[in-house]
Amino acid sequence: MDLSMRWLADYVDCEMPIKEFVSGITLSGSKVECFDVEGDYLSNVVVGQVKEIVRHPDSDHMFICQVDVGESELVQIVTGAQNVSKNDFVPVAKHKSTVLHEGKVVKITKGKLRGEASNGMLCSLGELGLTVHDFPYAIEDGIFILGDDCDKTVGKDIREAIGFNDTKVEFEITSNRPDCMSVIGLARETAATFGKKLNVKKPEYKGVSGDINDIISVKIHNTQLCPRYMAAVVKNVKIGQSPRWLRERLRASGVRPINNFVDITNFVMLEYGHPMHAFDLRYVEGNAINIRNAQQGEKITTLDGIERELSSEMLVIADANKPVAVAGVMGGEYSGIMEDTTTVVFESACFDGASVRTTAKKLGMRTDASSRYEKGLDPHNCYDALMRACQLVEELGAGEVLDTHIDEDFHDDTPKSVKFDPQWINGFLGTDISEQQMKDYLTSLEFEVKDGMVYSPHFRIDIERPCDIAEEVARLYDYNNIPSTIIRGVAQAQRTPAQKFERSVRRAMFSCGVNEIETFSFISPKYYDKICLPQDSKLRNCVTITNPLGEDTSVMRTTIIPSVCEVLARNSNYRNPECSVFELGNEYIPVEGEVLPIEPKRLGIGVYDTTGNFDFFSLKGIIENVLDRVGAKNVTFERADKDCGYDEFYAFHPGRCAVVKVNGVTVGIFGELHPRTLENYGLSTRAYVGKLDIPELMENSDPQKIYKPLPKFPATTRDISVVCDDLLPVAELEKAITKALGPILEKVTLFDVYKGEQIEQGKKSVSYSISMRSHEGTLTDEQADKAMEKAVKELAAIGAERRA
Repeated sequence: MDLSMRWLADYVDCEMPIKEFVSGITLSGSKVECFDVEGDYLSNVVVGQVKEIVRHPDSDHMFICQVDVGESELVQIVTGAQNVSKNDFVPVAKHKSTVLHEGKVVKITKGKLRGEASNGMLCSLGELGLTVHDFPYAIEDGIFILGDDCDKTVGKDIREAIGFNDTKVEFEITSNRPDCMSVIGLARETAATFGKKLNVKKPEYKGVSGDINDIISVKIHNTQLCPRYMAAVVKNVKIGQSPRWLRERLRASGVRPINNFVDITNFVMLEYGHPMHAFDLRYVEGNAINIRNAQQGEKITTLDGIERELSSEMLVIADANKPVAVAGVMGGEYSGIMEDTTTVVFESACFDGASVRTTAKKLGMRTDASSRYEKGLDPHNCYDALMRACQLVEELGAGEVLDTHIDEDFHDDTPKSVKFDPQWINGFLGTDISEQQMKDYLTSLEFEVKDGMVYSPHFRIDIERPCDIAEEVARLYDYNNIPSTIIRGVAQAQRTPAQKFERSVRRAMFSCGVNEIETFSFISPKYYDKICLPQDSKLRNCVTITNPLGEDTSVMRTTIIPSVCEVLARNSNYRNPECSVFELGNEYIPVEGEVLPIEPKRLGIGVYDTTGNFDFFSLKGIIENVLDRVGAKNVTFERADKDCGYDEFYAFHPGRCAVVKVNGVTVGIFGELHPRTLENYGLSTRAYVGKLDIPELMENSDPQKIYKPLPKFPATTRDISVVCDDLLPVAELEKAITKALGPILEKVTLFDVYKGEQIEQGKKSVSYSISMRSHEGTLTDEQADKAMEKAVKELAAIGAERRA
């Protein structure tokens, strides 16, 4: 909600620096989003009076004006406007001023037009950032001629002269505080926050004698959806423009002024937070108002000119034959006020919030009225809102209000009450506030404390339990004054095993210099095409979002890899020479027969480096670092194929892709992206991507570290070279060596792979350095040689012969 500080000042003293106001009111519970001053883009624009005006000698449509701007000499300005006359008061943008032009701030300087000096510019409404709705007597495409409602002091700042200098404060009002969606509601909060006096008078009007029941009848057919409906009649209506003060307040609140009657209903809605509607009596057939449920299939053309079909659960305002308004949402096409309207019926009603929201959503209509009603309004406010509207009609001379009104009231008038227990409140808040201080806080908010109970004012629909009372005390006591304490009765907070595991994963990634990212869990179905996923892949079975923001965010991802690839592509488009990122995020896998999907956590990794300093084995090293950090044992890497268990395999280069296994369980896949995938993402350099399944990895890891004493006996080292088929993975060779040497093997290190003239075609020579150590004594050469013989036999069994 936008609040006019000038309007607020009508009810409470708010003379203080604006930053002090927004800080204080935010801390007391009314959150301020931002604030700005009207017309702050205007500078050096003042009120001027045209003293002389003659035609330009070299133009048939331009005029030379001598303008008094409060300086020692008149200022010459050339204008092309046709509506300026001698002695007119106009806005003058002097030399080195700023105004608006087509929505942008432009600087005005002196110059020459057709050879004649022009030392500024006469301004239109548009150049001030205003419209004819703000000053209805002005001409839209001409110079703004100041009327009698403006200060015509020559040389005065134009913003001050026309009332275009109000400060607007934007509030974020939570759904439980509809009372704050009004100027009076925020004035009430301001008074309580800063200890000021609230000055809100009960609205009253004199009226003219007459019985409203002779003119119109009202009947509520559904008292559950409409607990109160009030009506008043205005005769001899005079449709015209509203005074400047009223237009100013509407403009500052983001509402466009239209005419006096429409403006009155909008003004009351903003002031009291209670929507109103005005009917032209001519179009209320049978002079009867019926608040009833719509008939199934019944239609109404609303004020926006759209015909809408209604359903039986929707509440409408109907005359004797047809609906004339959708209750709490919008009036009908012929229910509005027109220039020839003579008799007006004011409606001030309270409708069920849930019903209004359901109706507005089904009809695709969201209005200021519905946004207020759906939060739940106070039926008591109907009376004050109606009286205020009638009062304004009399003040503006807009018609004759009958001194009687109709009030169909079925709401429960019992005030809400909560037990008042100062000791409990202090214990709940961890404070030591006196009972009298609590009472003072509550009284300032119009609560009543008596007989050990707190009675909430009728407009506070959010008070239900003792903690609500504690909140009222806390926010006025100031949250900053509440001491920090450890939560009592709760065990000291600790991370869960899963949180500890994920923390270890993150630290491992950070230690490798990889940056963490967070991407949206909802993606486009086209993402699956970009990673070359088969059409029959189970990963294409997604959770579809019912009300997506668009096609690009219409499904929940079943694999994290496209999200990582998108980040790589974006960085490449930004011409970043290198990018290394990871994400710990969820995938969303539908379960047949279940409403909700399972949401397994995944680690996604993505890297590219245009300098060529990163390859497949670099990514393997990062993954090995993660596995080591989390305590994964019996880790193996195997060549990936289409049957590896990951449909994402098709995104990778088939010869540069591997799966990760821990204790024989597959926990991840990684590798270089396929050239086709790179093309889909517009990547011109090699990129490497990986994915680890966190729950499976955690289940097969042991985070407990086991430390061994330093060895007492020396190690023995042997080198071995074998010749094997080129397609035999070196990992298989390492497995054979490990199996043969058993517990005395300390380390096996690959130090050479050779293919060349001395090796048969289709073969390769692989060389290892093997370190052996016994914890029972020093290994003899004989023991070491026997161990190596076992290794040679084990290698031979898989087709690797010792090289001579």
